[in-house]
Amino acid sequence: MATVNDNYLKLKAGYLFPEIARRVNAFAQANPDAPIIRLGIGDVTEPLPEACRQAMIKAVEDMGDRSLFKGYGPEQGYEWLREKIAKHDFQARGCEIDASEIFVSDGSKCDTGNILEIFGHDNTIAVTDPVYPVYVDTNVMAGNTGEANDRGEYAGLVYLPISAENNFTAEIPSQKVDLVYLCFPNNPTGAVATKEYLKAWVDYAKANGTIIFFDAAYEAYVTDESLPRSIYEIEGARDCAIEFRSFSKNAGFTGTRCALTVVPKTLTAKASDGSDVELWKLWNRRQSTKFNGVSYIVQRGAEAVYSEEGQAQIKTLVNFYLENAKIIREQLTAAGLSVYGGVNAPYVWVKTPNGLSSWDFFDKLLNVCNVVGTPGSGFGAAGEGYFRISAFNSRENVVEAMKRITAKF
Repeated sequence: MATVNDNYLKLKAGYLFPEIARRVNAFAQANPDAPIIRLGIGDVTEPLPEACRQAMIKAVEDMGDRSLFKGYGPEQGYEWLREKIAKHDFQARGCEIDASEIFVSDGSKCDTGNILEIFGHDNTIAVTDPVYPVYVDTNVMAGNTGEANDRGEYAGLVYLPISAENNFTAEIPSQKVDLVYLCFPNNPTGAVATKEYLKAWVDYAKANGTIIFFDAAYEAYVTDESLPRSIYEIEGARDCAIEFRSFSKNAGFTGTRCALTVVPKTLTAKASDGSDVELWKLWNRRQSTKFNGVSYIVQRGAEAVYSEEGQAQIKTLVNFYLENAKIIREQLTAAGLSVYGGVNAPYVWVKTPNGLSSWDFFDKLLNVCNVVGTPGSGFGAAGEGYFRISAFNSRENVVEAMKRITAKF
């Protein structure tokens, strides 16, 4: 008889967002007339930028012309897109990243999980707490952890607590870890990292042979020019970091799917015999074997992000969501709640009032205000007592949601 991957059986009851959907659906069925506003999952709401849409339309027309038709594309992504990414996103900020080191994909969520395939099972892995659940769950699925305790913490992972006391930036561990996940601007807390802070991590990584998985999915929301938008702005990061980026939150590609991962050719890790192995070669082999590339149509849409019109439209889109975050932050602060994030980030991290647990606050907002957010405990044990509110929604919904919430607190 066929057997299953028992590691999946170690996962907690349900991935955070499906559990939210289950509760919301149950409430909606019981209250069909309730005007629910969803500020939970970080999905965008505004249309794709005009430049991207027009580029995709032109690409569809190309597919109807035998002389322009494209079949299977290069697994790593078309060179014309990778060149623009390298130039605009990295080289323009002083990062020594070449187009050949960029891998275009269908999502940074996918890549942060798939990257584990090129690493061994004997690595010591560190995550922040709270943390984007995908980092933890994919390690469980891969067999890199033991069972979870009563707090939901998995044996085999090193948890780095982040809280208001340390500005939601984890302290450098005193012990040696082999792999560490860093996300800035941070999901879920909205915290940002200074160059000095990332330099401390790079120095630690180089001293300990650590590989940093740097999730920069929200880098477009950094408006403070003193803050880094890529870890490769830090000297030495090419030798210790892999960076993940996405077109989802800057250009609204959540339903279109396009992202990228940067693996510098100077980056190595150890084989079991102690020899150094280039990680670029392993990731290239993994992608060439298991991935057929992002569609030509979508990549043409992503390329348009770097046009003059695209850059202006992206800026407008990002500023729209940042204004939403400002409204949420200011309204909840005025209501007497303790609020973090929402500056240089699209997420607002709220301390639950009156000692309510994260899920109790979730249920109260849903039942009393008909507003959906995300319980902080779903991001880890240290997220208990906090709540994430997303700025990804229409202005009308954000204003109305804040009106409802502030009326009750």
